[in-house]
Parts: sequence; structure tokens; C-alpha cells
Amino acid sequence: MIISRTPFRVSFFGGGTDYNGWFQEHKGAVLATTIDKYCYITCRYLPPFFEHKSRIIYSKMEHVHGIDDIDHPSVREVLRFLNIKEGIEIHHDGDLPARTGLGSSSSFTVGLLNSLYALKGAMVTKERLATEAIDIEQNRIKENVGCQDQTLAAYGGFNYIEFGGPNHLRVQPLTISTAQLNLLQEHLMLFFTGFSRSASQIAAHQVKNIPHKKAELNRMYEMTQEAVQILNSNNLLAFGRLLGEGWKLKRTLSDKISTAHIDELYEGAIRAGAIGGKLLGAGGGGFVLLFVEPQRKPKVREALKNLLEVPIKFENLGSQIIFYQPDSGLVK
Repeated sequence: MIISRTPFRVSFFGGGTDYNGWFQEHKGAVLATTIDKYCYITCRYLPPFFEHKSRIIYSKMEHVHGIDDIDHPSVREVLRFLNIKEGIEIHHDGDLPARTGLGSSSSFTVGLLNSLYALKGAMVTKERLATEAIDIEQNRIKENVGCQDQTLAAYGGFNYIEFGGPNHLRVQPLTISTAQLNLLQEHLMLFFTGFSRSASQIAAHQVKNIPHKKAELNRMYEMTQEAVQILNSNNLLAFGRLLGEGWKLKRTLSDKISTAHIDELYEGAIRAGAIGGKLLGAGGGGFVLLFVEPQRKPKVREALKNLLEVPIKFENLGSQIIFYQPDSGLVK
């Protein structure tokens, strides 16, 4: 039996510039971190004592006879990609729900790849996990996804990631002091607004608008560099203000990114003392991230008392195999 643990991510700046339709001709970059909330994948070869050949358990349970029978797109395509013919049992558990803007789908794909490689007796690099997960999601499943979620899930940590050109997928860990990172962490609040619409559908609308949003996307790219400079300075509040500016800009990329309800929640948080923030992920719902001075958190918490607050900490390990016990009892 193999168990992998793969983190979810929080993206601060640059989301939208990690799509192929943008960085093939323009510069793209994101500033983002992984957090201490995880996707766990347990897998093993399923002994041949059942009517079905494989069992896949996530929000539903699938008992199937072959790969083509599998409904879950990531499971189906990863098994095809790795050419696994044996019967498999795969079980998914997540600390947070899917479709909420934290890159959970890509964490699942990266974690599944990592688990199944381990089951086959292979240890692969984080770079390979990232690039193969991107290929599977973009080219095999045909999802409208960028490249940041898979890369962050595989590598972990607080990173500046470049897309396109000769430095495509260059992952640069942020070189700031632990004290400054802890201070930033103390200024963040994460609230669940409700389940989002399909990220792929919202992203498809956003990608379609890319040719008409060059100025906005160029500015979003510039913000990633500004944010790094801010984090290396002593003016952390400027990070929060820039976060709010980035959210206002992101809302212009598609009319499907926000809703009247989310706008009302966000403005309520600002009135209560939040300096800035953003909705995470493609939009439509999910988690909202707020930058709040620690002494103002109680008022913001009161203003959003009807929402679930989720405490988070940064993590820097990425996808890991946390339990490895090859199944020696497999009956062939």
C-alpha cells in the first residue's frame, strides 16, 4: 500500500498568465505558496477476489472492469499514461473540498502520479511530476487549466514561477527571512464562501478573452515582481494593497469570475478593516483570501461570521510519499 500527501495552494499574483494561450507569446509568472492542507491518495494493487477489477473511491465509489469504464477523468488518464494493467484500488481523502479555488484537482493528479509511480517501484523528480501532470490535464483530459497548480503541488513552498520562453516552469523559492514569512502569514485570513462553479468552464471564458486583455495580463505579470520587492522591504501593508488591486484587475478578465454575493462579502471585509484580498482560483465561489492587520482580525471575523474561517500555514515539502509498503501479497 502507498499513501501520498500533496498540498493545496494559495496564489497571490499572476494567475491568468500561466495559460498556454498567454505565455507562448508573452511573459508569465505567478507568486504563490502551498499550505498545510492536503490531498491524500492511498493506492494498492487490488487482490483478484472481487467481481470488479478495480475500485476507485472519492466523492463516489466506482467498481470497474477496465480503464475505459472509469468515470473519474484524472484516474482514467493517469492509469492510461502509466500503462497500468493490473487491478487497482485508489482512495482519495482531502482536507478541504474540491472546486474551491485551491488547486485541488491538480493536487489530486500530482498525488496520484506520485502514488502510482511508487507502486511501480519508481521514484520520480518533482519536475517530472509537474510536467506530466500538466500534460495529462491539458492534453489528455482537455481541461482549461494553466501550469501553476501542478507545479506548486509537486514542488511545494513559497515560489516565484516563470512561464514561457527559455525559462518555462522555472521555480524560484522566495528568498526572504523566516520572520518576514511568518509576519505575512499572520496577516492572512481564509474564508469559505461556498462551492464554486466549474473552474474549467470559467477558465475557458477567461482564455477566450486573452486576446482582448493584453494590458490587464501584462499588468498582472508586473505585479508578481512588485510583490517580491515588497516582501523584501519593510512595507508589508503594501502587499495587501497590491493584492486588492490585483483582485480588481482579475475581475475584469471575465464576468464569470465574481458574483454579486462575493462582491458584497469582499466589500464587507474591507469596511471591517481588511486592506486587500482576492477570490482564489478561477472564480465563482470557493475561498476568499484576505490581508488583515492582526489587531483588526476580530472585526473582519465578525463581519464574515456567517462564513467558515480556515486557519492556514505555509508548507514547503510538496508532494510526498508518506507511507510505502509494497503489496507483496498480490495474487497474480
